[in-house]
Amino acid sequence: MTVLSLHNPATGEQIGTLKEAAPDEVQQAVEHARRAFAGWSKTSLADRLDLLAQLRLYLVRHGEELAQHISQATGKVPFEAYMTEIFVTIDTIRFYEKHARRMLAPQKAATPLLLQPKKSYIHYRPMGVVAVIAPWNYPFQLAVIPVLSALVAGNTVVLKPSEVTASVGLLIEELFRAVPFPEGVIHVVHGGKEAGQALVASRPDKIFFTGSVRTGKSIMRAASEHLIPVELELGGKDPMIVCADAHVERAANAAVWGAFTNSGQVCMSVERVFVHESVHDRFVALVTEKTRALRQGFPQSAEVGSMTFPDQIPIVREHIEEAVAMGATAVLGGDIPVDGSMFLPPTVLTNVTPNMKIMQEETFGPVLPIMRFSSEEEAVELANSSPYGLNASVWSQDSKRARRIAEQLESGNVCINDVIISFANPHLPFGGVKESGIGRYRGPLGLQAFTHSTSVIHDPGKRRRELNWYPYTEDQQTMMSSVTKWLYGEKRTLSVDALRAIWREFRRLR
Repeated sequence: MTVLSLHNPATGEQIGTLKEAAPDEVQQAVEHARRAFAGWSKTSLADRLDLLAQLRLYLVRHGEELAQHISQATGKVPFEAYMTEIFVTIDTIRFYEKHARRMLAPQKAATPLLLQPKKSYIHYRPMGVVAVIAPWNYPFQLAVIPVLSALVAGNTVVLKPSEVTASVGLLIEELFRAVPFPEGVIHVVHGGKEAGQALVASRPDKIFFTGSVRTGKSIMRAASEHLIPVELELGGKDPMIVCADAHVERAANAAVWGAFTNSGQVCMSVERVFVHESVHDRFVALVTEKTRALRQGFPQSAEVGSMTFPDQIPIVREHIEEAVAMGATAVLGGDIPVDGSMFLPPTVLTNVTPNMKIMQEETFGPVLPIMRFSSEEEAVELANSSPYGLNASVWSQDSKRARRIAEQLESGNVCINDVIISFANPHLPFGGVKESGIGRYRGPLGLQAFTHSTSVIHDPGKRRRELNWYPYTEDQQTMMSSVTKWLYGEKRTLSVDALRAIWREFRRLR
């Protein structure tokens, strides 16, 4: 039996222990969820949403204490824990309460003229057992929101929270006991790599994974053996483009928050900043001033907390040290402690170049590298020169310019004159391109992604046969050739012979 030790990363205090689920326990959870699927999938959407409403009210009542627990498990400051973990989850639940009926209702589809009097529509049905494998940087909302999305769509769920923040997994278990869903509908299995591999090997009907590119690729390879659908929300190296006509102070404020919120441990963190040469120096000065004013600590009276995962610190150190060795300047910070401290100083780098790791690989720490550009085309090329494509931001007070740049970026999400916030709008689909992932969640597309769409075409069934059925006749050939020319050709006319052939063929249908 493997026991996970639960620690507060900011203080080093041990806050408990937790038994890791063995592979056979993971398999049993999946089998239990599969048995529960038959009943849950037939539960009315109204009843499912009623349970979500109860969950929402529970989160509203207990949000502050839950945020405190999340803060202790992650090292993030309590305000960030409440805002990004609790509030976003509550807001998403409310979105489903208001809109899930419309998003999951059968969708009418047009039917071509030659297929009349048939009617067409799309029906959405649940997939079965959904496996959700959640990350450690936002261990509550990046677990609960996919779980709720799957449940609303009529699936049952087996969730594996991150072992790095396993105490939040216990918190989620308590949440689903407090608002009791039917037996077997939601299971939480705790553990690390072995538990995750067992969950993938149990052949769920869909896998929803949030985490690193390397692990995402491994999951996709394993899932491909059984053609299991996967949705991968992976890393980012998000660019920020600050044009000459940007509101420079607003952009500087955004860059500081976008780079250092949650100590930079955000897949949508501002990890690369490209600033027009005409405002570069002013922007750097403002960013330096605002970064220097940040308060770092835990838990109260601070904006920046600690790192969450110790293994991330050597990566941050390597990226900074390599950049400085290659000519970058640490305007602020840059000294990564080697004494085991989880508090990394917010670092601002200038004189960076595109070939540095700090500009190519995901750093996932409190580092803000800034580079100048001279033309719009150069900025777009620099922003797109990355294997990632999750989020980006464009800063300009010229709406046409901002949209023109935004629509050229190879990114699943783009903000104009703002950062990160696209995720906060539950109406928008969220996901990446390139190595940032596959699939979309949130918004109508995201909810429907937890279903199989069935295309239905319905004929009244009153005629003896169809125009395209046996036996084939000369009139059929004449009719199809003439109608094709009439519908799609340059001369929209029908000859007398064609009209007679059509008339005879339609009489045969009766």
